[in-house]
Amino acid sequence: MAGLFQLMAVAIGALDKIEIDTSYMGKVAKIATAEMISSKEFNVDWQRAAASVLVSIGSHLPDLMMEEIFLHFSGSTSALPAMVQTLADFALADALQFTPRLKSVLSRVLPVLGNVREVHRPVFANAFKCWCQACWQYGVDFPLLSLLDSDIMSFLNSAFELLLRVWAGSRELKVRTSTVEALGQMVGLITRTQLKLALPRIIPTILELYKKDLESALVATCALHNLLSASLLSESGPPLLDFEDLTVVLSTLLPVVCIQNDGKDCSDFSLGLKTYNEVQHCFLTVGLVYPEDLFVFLLNKCRLKEEPLTFGALCVLKHLLPRLTEAWHNKRPLLIEVVTFLLDEQSLAVRKALSELIVVMASNCYLMGTSGELFVEYLVRHSAMSNEERNDAGNSKQVYKSTGPSYGLSSKRYEVKIGPVNPTELRAICEKGLLLLTITIPETEHVLWPFLLKMIIPRAYTGAIATVCRCIAELYKHKSSYSNVMLSECKTRSDIPRPEELFARLLVLLCNPLAREQQATHILTVLCHLGSLFPKNISSFWQDEIPKMKAYVSDTEDLKQDPSYQETWDDMIINFLKESLDVTEDRDWVISLGNSFAQQYNLYMSDDEHSALLHRCLGMLLQKVDDRNYVHHKIEWMYKHANIAIPANRLGLAKGMGLVAASHLDTVLEKLKDILDNVGQSIFQRLLSFFSDKSKMDDSDDIHAALALMYGYAARYAPSTVIEARIDALVGTNMLSRLLHVRHPTAKQAVITAIDLLGHAVISAGESGITFPLKRRDQLLDFILTLMGRDEDESLADSSHELLHTQALALSACTTLVSVEPKLTVETRNRILKATLGFFALPNDPIEVVNPLIENLVTLLCAILLTSGEDGRSRAEQLLHILKQIDVYVSSAVEYQRTRACRAVQEMLIKFRMLCTNGYCTLGCQGSCTHIKSIDYSFSRNFSNMPPAFVLPTRDALCLGGRIVIYLPRCADTNSEVRKISAQILDLFFSISLSLPRPISSSNSVDVELSYSALSSLEDVIAILRRDASIDPSEVFNRVVSSVCILLSRDELVAALHGCSTAVCDKVKQSAEGAIQAVIEFVTKRGNELKETDILRTTQSLLFATVHVTEKYLRQETLGAISALAESTSPNIVFNEVLSVAGKDIVSKDISRLRGGWPIQDAFYAFSQHTALSFLFLEHVISVLNEMPLPKGDQEKGDDSNNPSDSHIEHDVLQAAIVALTAFFRGGGKIGKKAVEQSYSTVLAALILQLGSCHCLASCGQQEPLRALLVAFQAFCDCVGDLEMGKILARDGQHNDNEKWINLIGDLASSISIKRPKEVPTICVFLSKSLDRPHRFQREAAAAAVSEFVHYSDDFGSLLEEMVETLCRHVSDDSPTVRRLCLRGLVQIPSVHILRYTAEVLGVILALLDDSDESVQLTSVSCLLTVVEFSPNDAVEPILINLSVRLRNLQMCVNAKIRANAFAAFGALSNYAVGAQREAYLEQLHAAFPRLVLHLHEDDLTVRQACRNTLKSIAPIMELEGMVAITNSHRFNSDYRSDYEDFVRDLARQTVQHFASRVDTYMSSIVQAYDAPWPVIQANAIHLSSCILTLSEDQRISITYYAQVFGLLVGKMSVSTDPVVRATCSSALGTLLKTSSSSSQSWRTIPIDRGVRFNKEEQ
Repeated sequence: MAGLFQLMAVAIGALDKIEIDTSYMGKVAKIATAEMISSKEFNVDWQRAAASVLVSIGSHLPDLMMEEIFLHFSGSTSALPAMVQTLADFALADALQFTPRLKSVLSRVLPVLGNVREVHRPVFANAFKCWCQACWQYGVDFPLLSLLDSDIMSFLNSAFELLLRVWAGSRELKVRTSTVEALGQMVGLITRTQLKLALPRIIPTILELYKKDLESALVATCALHNLLSASLLSESGPPLLDFEDLTVVLSTLLPVVCIQNDGKDCSDFSLGLKTYNEVQHCFLTVGLVYPEDLFVFLLNKCRLKEEPLTFGALCVLKHLLPRLTEAWHNKRPLLIEVVTFLLDEQSLAVRKALSELIVVMASNCYLMGTSGELFVEYLVRHSAMSNEERNDAGNSKQVYKSTGPSYGLSSKRYEVKIGPVNPTELRAICEKGLLLLTITIPETEHVLWPFLLKMIIPRAYTGAIATVCRCIAELYKHKSSYSNVMLSECKTRSDIPRPEELFARLLVLLCNPLAREQQATHILTVLCHLGSLFPKNISSFWQDEIPKMKAYVSDTEDLKQDPSYQETWDDMIINFLKESLDVTEDRDWVISLGNSFAQQYNLYMSDDEHSALLHRCLGMLLQKVDDRNYVHHKIEWMYKHANIAIPANRLGLAKGMGLVAASHLDTVLEKLKDILDNVGQSIFQRLLSFFSDKSKMDDSDDIHAALALMYGYAARYAPSTVIEARIDALVGTNMLSRLLHVRHPTAKQAVITAIDLLGHAVISAGESGITFPLKRRDQLLDFILTLMGRDEDESLADSSHELLHTQALALSACTTLVSVEPKLTVETRNRILKATLGFFALPNDPIEVVNPLIENLVTLLCAILLTSGEDGRSRAEQLLHILKQIDVYVSSAVEYQRTRACRAVQEMLIKFRMLCTNGYCTLGCQGSCTHIKSIDYSFSRNFSNMPPAFVLPTRDALCLGGRIVIYLPRCADTNSEVRKISAQILDLFFSISLSLPRPISSSNSVDVELSYSALSSLEDVIAILRRDASIDPSEVFNRVVSSVCILLSRDELVAALHGCSTAVCDKVKQSAEGAIQAVIEFVTKRGNELKETDILRTTQSLLFATVHVTEKYLRQETLGAISALAESTSPNIVFNEVLSVAGKDIVSKDISRLRGGWPIQDAFYAFSQHTALSFLFLEHVISVLNEMPLPKGDQEKGDDSNNPSDSHIEHDVLQAAIVALTAFFRGGGKIGKKAVEQSYSTVLAALILQLGSCHCLASCGQQEPLRALLVAFQAFCDCVGDLEMGKILARDGQHNDNEKWINLIGDLASSISIKRPKEVPTICVFLSKSLDRPHRFQREAAAAAVSEFVHYSDDFGSLLEEMVETLCRHVSDDSPTVRRLCLRGLVQIPSVHILRYTAEVLGVILALLDDSDESVQLTSVSCLLTVVEFSPNDAVEPILINLSVRLRNLQMCVNAKIRANAFAAFGALSNYAVGAQREAYLEQLHAAFPRLVLHLHEDDLTVRQACRNTLKSIAPIMELEGMVAITNSHRFNSDYRSDYEDFVRDLARQTVQHFASRVDTYMSSIVQAYDAPWPVIQANAIHLSSCILTLSEDQRISITYYAQVFGLLVGKMSVSTDPVVRATCSSALGTLLKTSSSSSQSWRTIPIDRGVRFNKEEQ
């Protein structure tokens, strides 16, 4: 809604008068007013927007708008504020249309004004303010008096009285503020009479608001300004207020000047500025009426020195002085007196106001004479405020509490806070003031010149020197035509400094070329202008030299880019002084200048940089003086006034002494020795001082540091012709060692610098043709290395910046010492490297110290390389040694470490290339010289005949392969700078290598033309990198790798591949990826050059990297490199090494819990998923499984001659192969599955054989191999999709029982035969051959599978014959399991083929029936049962009797199954008892008949049933009448013993009747059964024998067996523990006793010991 009304307001305001529709505007007005009165609150957004619509309507139709508003004046009072505010807005918007209608507005507002609520009063007060402002605006264009008739005046007077008497006293600040604001506008409209009466009330009301906030102060000040204007400046009468009445008002206003905003809010700053301006308007209003009274009032306030009042008075004076100049003209002495009185005021605010007032006074000609110089000096003094003074002043708080009477109010204290005055702002104001005085006010020139020259010398004004010099230059420019007069005036005044003093002062002040306000330029300009004051030659020289110096410092930004700008500038100053002294011929002037330098030491006591330059200046001057006494006196003076505790001052002193030493070396050395002798502390005393007084030790450090520097610079600047003896004395006599026991960092730096200077002195002497070795050089190096270390008592937080600076200086000094003779020893070199290479790891911050330190380190390494060694070979060794030490930083994870290390390598290679290409001359020449050119390198092969200095290293000495693999990953670095530098490193290596000779015996053959082509390509890449750093890094790296691949020789390539693990494990991911990519390209393009050992070591390196790489992605990439190696070279070597590593891991680690997974398993996955390697790897693993021997316990054929350790290793590899198979089956994907399908038969056969092997280990207690194999077998099932086989494995795989795992293999074979019949023949061929293996369990596994596969061999053809032959051959195997499984396999020949092999099978069965192993016997007899069912007569008849005999033997076997099968087979053979074999078989039958009868009632039911079936089968053959009937009776088939005994009695009766001739044979067999191992058989024999004896009528039988049986029964009954036996014995004895009375005699004759015999036998 608010937005809509705003849019309407804008649209209505934009209408032209002709477009206005009055009726439509009336409707819009009603809508707007209705919206405005809809809420009691007026501040709602849409109500204000509705009011804006009414204002827009009023701009076209004011009467319509007002009538609409007036309608609501008589209504609810809640609408009044909104309507009044609308009228106020209209008055502000269109004063010309509102003012004529003011009467109608006042006539409607005044009646309701008295009833306005407190909360609405600010709205009405604001409306009156707006209406009055409209009147004033109207009065600008039209006469206001004609409009303000008596009615309006009456209305205004009434409203004024109400606001003043009632509303102005409200408790609400907002009401009071808005009321005062309205009253301030109304005072000019009411009558003078009413205004005069209102003054006693209105003034206190206004002043009361000053106690509130800044906004209230602004309102009060504006109202007060209007009130003062109406009261004092009225044209209709005299002022209504006397000055005495205004003092309170003015006293209140003065502190208001101080009220400024100290925040950053722009709106608050605007308020403060407006308030300040209104206050100034108030004072100007009073000043126009009472100028002299106001002047006195302000001066009196200044004299009080109450800060707010003084500051306010000064600000008012500054403001009014130009405006009341004529009125205050005669008061100038008073003003100068007061300003002079305030010159020592400390308040920044007062000083700022005073400075501004001085400038205003100068512009009004108030500055003259002594007071003028005093005021100028005041400005100079504050222009020279130092940073310390500004900080101290800035930290002070400007708070002032003042008291004073208030008109009509009780006295009340209040606090006034002066806004912050920035000391820098004060300094800028004073500087600008001086420049204004110099440039814009000509009247001040007589004050400024030559007074400003006096301002150059004082120490307190050093900070203002730039401004002073600029002012002097400006004065000189304005009066260039009178320059000679100006300079002559300087000479006539005794208070002006002498030219030498000015020159000495200004020369030292040139120190900082970047000083503010272009100080150096202004000083040089002043020197140029003052040239006439100096000797003529100097002035002429300056005219040429000073412009050059000004040009150097003109561009400060460009100057900052040079890190050595300060040193350069200092040298320019010293050279400027040197040449100035050289051109002068006035010795006295030089001496005077020296005295001036000496006298000005006090000016720089706390200014280190200026003091340092002063030392050098004086030193240069003394260098030009021949008077030794003067020189001695001045160096004493220099040392006395040098603050050697300050490093900068100490260094300046040392340089100054060095400059003196250039002409007076002995004098300087004498002084230094005196200082050293007077230190007064031995090393022991220093140690004591460490515990007693640390400050004394620090002082001693300072002295020793200063001495060291002075010795160093004395040596550095001294003439080369005399320096050797001095250095020998200093170093050789251990004088320098006295300076080395310092602890403070800056003192250490000084001593290090001194040693460095000694080295430079030796080098300079060498350059001058005076060469000599530096004695005890290695000892000095040790001193430096010691000094650059951290003390034990120094904390890490102490002076780390200083420590770094110390180390940087130490590195530079080491470089210097390394560069002098004698050459470094290996031990010294190693100490230096150990102490310094760690600096590569320093953090970047502080960069201004660390960067120079690293640069110094690189320089040191290059110096070691260049100066160490005697020939090229030794330098190559040095290079490799240093590079290997840096490798850790080249491959660092920290980017800046890599950058530093690579730059160091690059620099060293550049230096090394210089040596290799240009050689090294024995005379010390470097680069190309005539001595080297005279050498014919064609004869360089015979190095023994040549000086060692000319021997170059061979290419092999660079070890390129190992080096390249370190830097190649950096070419793929994330940092572009590192990539560029690394490519340059590779280019340097190869360019050097191509320039070096190759030994004749070297096997490395390099195509030179191809190598140079590749090197050119590499250099093209580097050129691209230099031009465009944004080029794709991958493309650049590819080109680099391609070039490197060509440039490497075979041996270098092998070395690179051997060392690739470090590169692949690079800490930068992109670099590691690049290394892997490089390895892949190397082996892909040049893998055919690798030998077997090379492939093996490369595989080991890559596997090492695979294990140590943390990121899975990089591991996969590394495995890809291994796959590429296998694909491009010999895969079996790679596979063997991978399996070997896997075996070691399996034994030594818990591979299932490795963090991040087992890397080797990922390798197996990679091989299985590789298109080219998948089948090869599977084939290899299978071959490993097939060829790997088992532990000794499984070997039976032949002896095991393997070493136990070898067997252990082979066992590990076997486990690894199984794990590899598992990984292959699980992770091979489509490619792996395809390979498995192709090798299905081979894989399955191998797994089956391993089942046997693993069951062997399981039987020995090693369960883990079996579990691993079952996991692999299960994975195989999942891979080929054979769920049934998987279920079989899950069900029976873990069983260790021999028969069960054999059955497991049989089940697997059966399942395979059903699911994959086409694979069976291949599997059978493989397994058949495996039957010849030496490992028993593998033969058993093969036999188990083959025996089952035979069952499904319908379509095998000739293969079946081979299998039968194999099975028949292995029935004599050492393993019973193999024998029985082969037999079982023979029996399972399909029925369509079995008849062909029946005879062979029966022969095997016959042979195995006598086997010593029961399991084989059981299998044999079982198989016999199976075979005889379909065997032809001609196959059985030849062996019928042999079979019968062997079956009879087996019928007595303890094994029930064997007995049962033997009885059953015996009965089955009855079918073949025909023809010639019948009688023979009957004999066998009768021999076995008693046993059949006895076992009819055996404990084992299967035996019982077998005997029953056999009896039924043989009954027809025996031709025994009634036999068939008996076997069909109920008792025959009953399992009850009573039935069995009845059956036996009947059978015995039949036997006795029909086979009387065979009863004797039967009885003999039955009696033997008494000793059977089964009690029930014994009982059956007892019962049968008793029945036969009872029923037999043959006396011979009774005589033969009665007594024997009787005795046996008696014995059995007495010794047997079985109740059945005893019961049967008892029954049989009873039967026998009853049978024959003659027999009753016989039992008494039985010896008693018969029972004892039985008892013993039983026992």
